[in-house]
Amino acid sequence: MNMAIMAPLKIYLGDLTHDTIIVSTEAFPLNVGYIAAYCKKRFGDSVDITIFKYIKDLENAIMNSPPDILGLSNYCWNHRIGLEMFRVLAKCNPNALRVWGGPNFPLDLPSQEEFLRNYPEVDAYVPVEGETGFSNLVEIVLNAKSKEEIRSSVLSKTVPACITRQHDGRLLYGDYNRIRNLDEIPSPYTMGLMDKFFDGKLTPMLQTNRGCPFSCTFCVDGTDLVKQVNQFSIERVRTDINYIATHVPENIHSMHISDLNFGMMPRDIDVCQTISEMKHKYGYPLNVLATTGKNSKEKIIKAVKLLDGALRFTMSVQSMDQKVLRNIRRDNISVDHMLALGPTIKEAKLSTASEVILALPGETYASHIQTLKDLVQARLDSIQIYTCMILPGSELYTPTERKKWGLKTKFRVLPRDFTELNGRKVVEIEECVVSSDTLTFDEYVELRMIAFSIGMTSNGGIYGALLKFLREKGIDVFELFLQTIKRLNTSHPNIRYVFDLYKKATIGELWNTPEDLEKHYQDEKEYQKLLNQEVGMNVMQFHNALVTAEYMNEWTEYMLDLSSLLMQDKLNSDAQIAHQFTAITNYIRGTCSNVLKRDRMFVNPEFEFDYDVQSWLNDPQEIPIEHFKLSTPTKVAFKLTEKQFKLVEDELDVHGDNSTGRGQVIKRVPINMLLRTPVIVN
Repeated sequence: MNMAIMAPLKIYLGDLTHDTIIVSTEAFPLNVGYIAAYCKKRFGDSVDITIFKYIKDLENAIMNSPPDILGLSNYCWNHRIGLEMFRVLAKCNPNALRVWGGPNFPLDLPSQEEFLRNYPEVDAYVPVEGETGFSNLVEIVLNAKSKEEIRSSVLSKTVPACITRQHDGRLLYGDYNRIRNLDEIPSPYTMGLMDKFFDGKLTPMLQTNRGCPFSCTFCVDGTDLVKQVNQFSIERVRTDINYIATHVPENIHSMHISDLNFGMMPRDIDVCQTISEMKHKYGYPLNVLATTGKNSKEKIIKAVKLLDGALRFTMSVQSMDQKVLRNIRRDNISVDHMLALGPTIKEAKLSTASEVILALPGETYASHIQTLKDLVQARLDSIQIYTCMILPGSELYTPTERKKWGLKTKFRVLPRDFTELNGRKVVEIEECVVSSDTLTFDEYVELRMIAFSIGMTSNGGIYGALLKFLREKGIDVFELFLQTIKRLNTSHPNIRYVFDLYKKATIGELWNTPEDLEKHYQDEKEYQKLLNQEVGMNVMQFHNALVTAEYMNEWTEYMLDLSSLLMQDKLNSDAQIAHQFTAITNYIRGTCSNVLKRDRMFVNPEFEFDYDVQSWLNDPQEIPIEHFKLSTPTKVAFKLTEKQFKLVEDELDVHGDNSTGRGQVIKRVPINMLLRTPVIVN
């Protein structure tokens, strides 16, 4: 290769996160780390590459020493900040090449052309995996005659695996081939490229494979471009896991796994075994954040079991309605088989979760309610209900799909994703479905209210003992969730206050156009509301955290009162059931009392029990509670360990001791590490 430019070529690569409030996207910048490692392999000392995660660090670097090439990842959460950073660079070095890459890019050709017309700051786009395309751009730049001709050298050529913009604005599309053997990409970890990100704020990320065999229309990974699943070797994965475990700071307890279907591959058992060995040797990770596979659940159960509670078993059904599943091209995923594994999962003592998306194509109020009922009936520990986002890069984003289903959308601030740069308030925006030909906006709002009740009450098993008892006595648990909405006027004023806040926030976060939203927050007073976290938060997480931290006692009593009403006939007619119910209610009061406040170690509730509720709750055989009667009443205290306290405090230090930060704690801390443990008082 003949290189005309005086080496080394200065390259900045960024996978930026907003951190105005807290670090919003805390995963290591592994994606651009792979690109840097691949470029170093191809070009050696001819390139000088610096990787960035934080906005201010990149801004300062550009201002003080602008690069020859700036490559930035483009996701919905850093789209606008990336664009603004290109504008900063254009002022400092107009000859620099500006490259975007990532999944936040339309699928259809007309939308791609419109997208790039709207962003003239972008010289080239790498639409799928970045290593090949970006390195091809670097090779062309290295052969430019001078640094003044860097951009022009690229803008006149078709570059493999890239979309480039000609001088006249027309686009050139290069052919794309994915890297099949991922070991061709050196490890950014063992090369030391990730070392500076072990900073006590970011969470290490692991990737073992790339690609997804499924074709879900709402997902950016549902395209044929990434249908083939390619892998790193198991030896490479083990080396990366060991490197992470021996470098991670003491206050970081989580690990991200970016695989799209973790646990489905037979060798994922080996991956989990390696992680388990690191956990026992180094005490890390305590929490594994991953999307478990959509099929092959028996394999996933084995894999998750090895992690001993660090990873939750997730059943991402999105909908239980067969028509809706066909509409989103997800009918090749066996939902019935997935739920049939419930007893096996419980026997393995695994924590289970399911994800549902509200307002999918063809979904009705009745079909969504039925999905929720079916999942509640399946006895999952946690049911997370999300709004349907319309993501560039997904099939659902295309004009054809929007028209086909009559999708009506609104726009809202992506939680915590805003900052000031280049004289502007930069606010990341997402588009979400709020109605369709089969779902009205009022129905959307009511379903969001029910979603909050389910999310709060079924969150990871906080009220597991109560729900198990209701089921044991033949009570429809789903009716409990509905009653939280129907009987709000009978609840504590603090509960009515939270529901009122939640409903107002659900409606108030929505805007008709992204332009209106963006213009609104250029006003300093309105932007200050984002800074004060009055608006712009994850509505579900924020209010969930608000209840958990401030109003847990009131919520608990509301759930117990409603349960008492549902069981009124049984409680009045059977003294033994009434006795059992008292034991259950006191157990619930004890385990979920004051789990997030600073004084939580100093107040340990105590109750006297006639039943061994803990053994009954953990019994996989579903033996009725009457068989767990104690021979003598026993006093039990409910306590948190020092380990539990430290884990939560470490997460609060990273994410902030406020409703936003506490929402992140609830999301990341395993439920058994959040709730109090019963201890017999001697």
